Amino acid sequence: MSGDRRVALSPRVVFREVAGEAVLLDLDSQRYFSLDGTGTRMWTLLAETGSTAAVRRRLLAEYEVGEATLARDLDELVDRLAAEGLVTVAPAPPPGPAAA
Repeated sequence: MSGDRRVALSPRVVFREVAGEAVLLDLDSQRYFSLDGTGTRMWTLLAETGSTAAVRRRLLAEYEVGEATLARDLDELVDRLAAEGLVTVAPAPPPGPAAA
């Protein structure tokens, strides 16, 4: 499983949910993208949390899926979204020092 990554949705992407699936419009390229129900849930959680680790935790509680499968599917989606310029991705900062 990959580590936590910070994901920021592009402000130039318009999101609309229709019948449990999503349509994304990249305003720069004028290209449309679609997400199935699971991809739509991943997108909404990424928008809410900005953290792949947080999304994995939430989806593991919501879906009957193995952790490795979920991590792989989420990473693949994030990588595809980043390749299309729909999101930007950065490693999560390391945790700060523990309080004394």
